[in-house]
Amino acid sequence: MESLYLLVPIAGLFVAIGLGIFVWAVKKDQFDDLDREGERILFDDEEDQK
Repeated sequence: MESLYLLVPIAGLFVAIGLGIFVWAVKKDQFDDLDREGERILFDDEEDQK
């Protein structure tokens, strides 16, 4: 039972850190263009072949 007094605040800290990282990523526009990066590895650029 005493271990819960330690584990619950640690779990809350991990949740707060994860939420903070997610909010930071959204504010820095990390999720704006998800299709471009997926297509970049599939298709060659025309300029790179010259």
